[in-house]
Amino acid sequence: MASRHLLNPLAPLDQRTPSALDGVPPQFERDLRAYGALMIQQAGIMLKAPQVVMATAQVLFQRFWFVTSLKHFGIRDVGMGALFLASKLEESTLRIRDIINCYSYLSSLVAYCSNPPYPPPASFESYAPMDYFATEFYDLKDALVIAEMQILKRLGFQTQCGLPYGHLVNYLQVLELTGEKQLVNRSWGFCNDMLQTPAPALYPQSTLALAAIYLATRLASPSPIALPLEPVPWWTHFDSTEEELVHVTTMLLELYR
Repeated sequence: MASRHLLNPLAPLDQRTPSALDGVPPQFERDLRAYGALMIQQAGIMLKAPQVVMATAQVLFQRFWFVTSLKHFGIRDVGMGALFLASKLEESTLRIRDIINCYSYLSSLVAYCSNPPYPPPASFESYAPMDYFATEFYDLKDALVIAEMQILKRLGFQTQCGLPYGHLVNYLQVLELTGEKQLVNRSWGFCNDMLQTPAPALYPQSTLALAAIYLATRLASPSPIALPLEPVPWWTHFDSTEEELVHVTTMLLELYR
């Protein structure tokens, strides 16, 4: 638990990713990052893992692509390795076999829904679990273990992952917004969705929480919620700038598009 108080290792904002240096288009990289993080979240839900495990795995996953190119490792393998590693870090260990089964099912579901006539996921009934003694299972198991080792190696064993949820609760209390249930729920959802963007590897968890509130207050219905801008903007009390909040929310809105 002491690692919660350590600062996250962050990538420089002006640093080009290894994938960009290898010629991977920025939008394609963002899409693959989002897809991989979503797969982690969905697999974690299927395995009934705590949210802290899924969130930690997504932070490790996003951080990994700032030191490694997408041309060298697969999204699926790194996602499985990150989820397995995060489950051990948070002392909620998942079985390798279960992770492989979930990823196999999700991959089959995506393939089923991606082909014409693009049927809805609810109609997917043709999945057959793989044989535990089949070559495919052992290949996936080896890929997961190798991915976990590569994450540790390439991140220099810096696996501490501060998450934005605690900051979000504190900031909502300080700003006296805890009574706005819709805003609270939306802010929490934004914090979850930010993990599908590179933001957790670029900004501290406190900035992610502020950005969630910043966006939620502007999208509040039936009208936006005004927070104090005088004598100084409210975000300055939390050691942040509007430029940082706009950048994070822009990455999140690009995810929704």
